Amino acid sequence: MKILTAIARVIVGILFVFSGLIKANDPIGLSYKMQEFFELWKMSALNGITLTLSVLMIAFEIIAGVALLLGYKRKLVNWLLLLLIVFFTFLTGYAYLSGKFTNCGCFGDCIPITSKTSFIKDLVLLVLILFLFLNQKYIRPLFPGRITGILMIIATLFSFGAQWYTLKYLPVLDCLPFKKGSFIPGKLKIPANAVPDSTEIIFVYENAGKKIEFNAEHFPADFNDSTYKFINRYDKLIRAGSNNLPEIRGFDFTDASGNNVTQNILDAGTILLLFNEDLSTPPNVWKGGFDPIYKTALAERLPVYMISSTAIPVKRAIAGTSFEALEVLAGDRVMIRMAARTNPTLYLLKKGTVAGKWSYKNFDEALKVLQTSPQK
Repeated sequence: MKILTAIARVIVGILFVFSGLIKANDPIGLSYKMQEFFELWKMSALNGITLTLSVLMIAFEIIAGVALLLGYKRKLVNWLLLLLIVFFTFLTGYAYLSGKFTNCGCFGDCIPITSKTSFIKDLVLLVLILFLFLNQKYIRPLFPGRITGILMIIATLFSFGAQWYTLKYLPVLDCLPFKKGSFIPGKLKIPANAVPDSTEIIFVYENAGKKIEFNAEHFPADFNDSTYKFINRYDKLIRAGSNNLPEIRGFDFTDASGNNVTQNILDAGTILLLFNEDLSTPPNVWKGGFDPIYKTALAERLPVYMISSTAIPVKRAIAGTSFEALEVLAGDRVMIRMAARTNPTLYLLKKGTVAGKWSYKNFDEALKVLQTSPQK
């Protein structure tokens, strides 16, 4: 039993640490996934705290996994792990059985797994954690108390510190469609190996005061235009397809006059795009870093645009800055959130390819690239 407990302890501990580290690379991505759940459950009032919940949950996964591996406070840790895996199993089970989520975000965007796989994974973990809970007497600390305490402090600081870094400086490992080197026009197309949805046309008619539905192969034997009145027709999903959506959706921009300028942006030889979802990070926080970038771009005659889901308020907010003449384009909020994990995020595009990508905390690095490398 000791050997089995040790094996289960290592498996559960490593999985929790690994899962936490993957999500710590992009905590804001998990917060967006939480918002999807809350909006579906009519709890969108909680959207404002999802990032806090995300950071705390990720940190707990890492800390609890390390604690289990070290044998730190075994009773408390086993109780917390049991409660957490019951919660996770409920979420992944709902995601799978409801069919409303294809990916629950359990391993972030770097390792996308289906809701079914996530549910099975959590069921296995639930069994392992129950086993550990019933055999926790065999869990012993690996090191003396003082060393264990120091290691736990290090794990705690790292779990929060790593997330702070990625929230300020972009994910260390970029697994999103907008990563450096991506050719955006190619990402806007449906994959070549896509399997389309299988549908059939359903006709709705009224006969003798009753509504009757049927497809083209099963018309009523007594059907005729004098007794059957057409009401409606719709497409019924028979079998869902797979991989039939482009990686990037909503990449569509309009200027203040309502003109669509998306193709102009994709066709440009070299262009700078500043994705700024809203005013949650006010311009006075990042304008000092962006000023020299904007001036350099003007000197090199590089087109520069700001893209926001709140274009009018953002345009007002930059009034009085050195870049107040910067054109602000309206863009899809969901797409901007995928492109800009920090608000704002600067992109350098060359003929539709992402040549550079910087958080507002790294605008100095973007300036060096513009100043040292020819952009035409």
